[in-house]
Amino acid sequence: GKAPSAEVAATQVPVGSAVIVDNIIIAQPTEGQFVAYSTRCPHQGSPITQVDGDTVRCPSHGSVFNIATGEPVSGPAATGMTTVPVREEGSNVIAGEE
Repeated sequence: GKAPSAEVAATQVPVGSAVIVDNIIIAQPTEGQFVAYSTRCPHQGSPITQVDGDTVRCPSHGSVFNIATGEPVSGPAATGMTTVPVREEGSNVIAGEE
């Protein structure tokens, strides 16, 4: 199977926050800097579905992650989110495998 990928207009990703597209979290911690992560929570694999400012949250057990680093802020998760390659093409941000 092909790894998940997502594409979004750069203007749709708020500076200092993130959007969730398909199975990928695309974040813009600072203007012009994009990072991406899998929505699969490293704790037990549940989907991370909630964006709250500069963090994302897995509703299953309440793990919260920093969008800039992917590292856990609180909750049972002991490891950070899985990073996904991200690149800009024109005015779009594309995350996932080429």
